[in-house]
Amino acid sequence: MSANTPRTFILASRASKLAQVQTNTVRDDLEAAFPSLSFGTSFMTTEGDKNQSQALYLLGGKALWTKELDVALKENVVDMLVHCLKDVPTTLPDGCEIGAILERENPVDSLVVKQGLPYKTLEELPTGSVVGTSSVRRVAQLRKSFPGLVFLDVRGNLNTRLAKLDAPDGPYTALILAKAGLVRLGMGDRVTADLSLPILFYAVSQGALAVEIRADDQEARELCKMLTHQETQWKCLAERALLRELEGGCSVPVGVFTSLSQIDKSDGQLTRAYLTMTGCVTSIDGSVHVQDTLSQEVESIQGAEELGRKLAAILMSNGAKAILEDITQDRRKRATEAAE
Repeated sequence: MSANTPRTFILASRASKLAQVQTNTVRDDLEAAFPSLSFGTSFMTTEGDKNQSQALYLLGGKALWTKELDVALKENVVDMLVHCLKDVPTTLPDGCEIGAILERENPVDSLVVKQGLPYKTLEELPTGSVVGTSSVRRVAQLRKSFPGLVFLDVRGNLNTRLAKLDAPDGPYTALILAKAGLVRLGMGDRVTADLSLPILFYAVSQGALAVEIRADDQEARELCKMLTHQETQWKCLAERALLRELEGGCSVPVGVFTSLSQIDKSDGQLTRAYLTMTGCVTSIDGSVHVQDTLSQEVESIQGAEELGRKLAAILMSNGAKAILEDITQDRRKRATEAAE
């Protein structure tokens, strides 16, 4: 590219319909804010998209959804990656960083009942009803309160999962899905009921989009400042600090609920807030549940992350360490059995 040729910033993501909608939304926001600049998109299939047969619990960490994208970013093929932040590893590859965290959609999980069935809540589902979800976090927490339900893995994009749910001969009575994805795809009408506290703590960073950039790309970093929603940023980075300390990937039953209050700003920038976070770790069978809450005034991202680390230490000392060690052993055993 010559010095006189304007740079075109390429935004990339997974190739699913939801990922494309999210990426196009970010592109549109950038085009509106910077009309003199050019922005394009690129979509690719990741390992997590290709392997639709194995349960996520056995497949490993979040890099399944991001590795191919990170390679393209580091090789300068693309300039920005648009992710669901809950799918992004808590430790990024060298040379990469989170440039922006956008305003969070409602982070709750939702119950979606098979079309034609009358049930409106989890409590109404008959004993033995099959509930589909690929998240061990959801299964672990829900088994604690609904031991009479049967939980079955379900993979695929949202449209595929809903088709599996509604198939007349399909096994599922209902699915548990993140509300944010349904809303972004214009499918909010499929939500039967939201599963808020105390039934279900949501995943770390659920409902928030993030833009990943190269750490040495100052131009992209400046553009990302316009996209960042600071209240979401502080909450999500505190949650990610908690998860990083717990060494949990997307298939570890860690749930959170985070809020900010008493917010102070100066020149439009967040300068101080009272941060409250509840975190929980639940055994796979739902029999052991460790939960704690921490609140304190914070004055920076670093302060928010420190709260997350402190809460993780409290959880670990109160029993979460034993739960996570058992889960690691169980995963290794089942992965070995699956390979034989």
